[in-house]
Amino acid sequence: MELAKRLQPLQSNVFADMDKAKAKALAAGQELIDLSLGSSDLPAEAHVIEAIAQSLHNPSTHGYLLFHGTQAFRQAAATWYEQKFGVSVDPETEVLPLIGSQEGTAHLPLAVLNPGDFALLLDPGYPSHVGGVYLANGQIYPMPIRAENGFLPVFTEIPTAVLAQSRMMVLSYPHNPTTAIAPLSFFKEAVAFCQQHNLVLVHDFPYVDLVFEENGGSGKSLAPSILQADPDKSVSIEFFTLSKSYNMGGFRIGYAIGNAELIRALRQIKAAVDFNQYRGILNGAIAALIGPQSGVQATVATLRQRRDAFVGALHRIGWYVPTPKATMYVWAKLPEPWSQNSVEFCTQLVQKTGVAASPGAGFGKSGEGYVRFALVHDTPVLQTAVERMAAFL
Repeated sequence: MELAKRLQPLQSNVFADMDKAKAKALAAGQELIDLSLGSSDLPAEAHVIEAIAQSLHNPSTHGYLLFHGTQAFRQAAATWYEQKFGVSVDPETEVLPLIGSQEGTAHLPLAVLNPGDFALLLDPGYPSHVGGVYLANGQIYPMPIRAENGFLPVFTEIPTAVLAQSRMMVLSYPHNPTTAIAPLSFFKEAVAFCQQHNLVLVHDFPYVDLVFEENGGSGKSLAPSILQADPDKSVSIEFFTLSKSYNMGGFRIGYAIGNAELIRALRQIKAAVDFNQYRGILNGAIAALIGPQSGVQATVATLRQRRDAFVGALHRIGWYVPTPKATMYVWAKLPEPWSQNSVEFCTQLVQKTGVAASPGAGFGKSGEGYVRFALVHDTPVLQTAVERMAAFL
């Protein structure tokens, strides 16, 4: 049987490769501490679960859910954005429910790219951004992001010939895997650049709330929205998921928000692929967005505590890494002799200690020399992981 050539670039990814290494370690009798996946171990809030539970007993929620039936969710999303960022949003034309933000970043290239068009992606960056471009038969131009530039791309480094053939740029801050935050001034530069070169500007925004610096109790996010730099939504679309802020990863609920033409195009792609989620999940998401936000604050406090404990433990064993200001990760530069072989480091680490991490090379060429740890266990477990790594190193 001969399959489509577009599958060839998708043969492997960082998560699948590490899954094999973890299975091998378990089979060898290792006790696994999995820090390789950003899947929260914290529960969704009780009022969210209750909203879903109540829906289960209502037969009217058991059928297909078409776009019109998502109006209450779209309104909640628009209100959330307006309150958080001061950006006016039309829930009818500028919001689209998604099965997590990954659905958006994977499917939007089908609506934007013609075969051979370039997408400008962060390097390192989240693997699904790459996959969506390949499925659309597009080409990728990786924009290297380096520590000396605050892990922000330098637009002037993009070749003129590539720009002439480019149709979209994908950003994501707070950034996975580097944990960097982009200031609003950078987003304004990005918007102006995309307007000048007729590019669609995509912003993947799952870590909006997972920012650790204090903001004086203003209630405003320290991580800006791309729509604050493009309030007219001239070129921009943003993807948000409830997986991180509200610990609803398994419920698969998120949304796109932004330029009405892009929302309409993505809606056409979605209509050809699936219906919407179960209405009860949307009811839970509405409860999360419009209900008490104390759970979000508690999640951030827990991750801050874990971050401090994990980074402090690494420092005590002589592995000096910067303290992340956001996300649920630690992006660590590898010590010698592993500095240019992150895959081998992670493979050996899980086989010999049971500690699983994600190799930086899996996020792109510029990620080589780094490893990403996810703060998805309680502090004592994280400290045990560092103790095992100390013996390994």
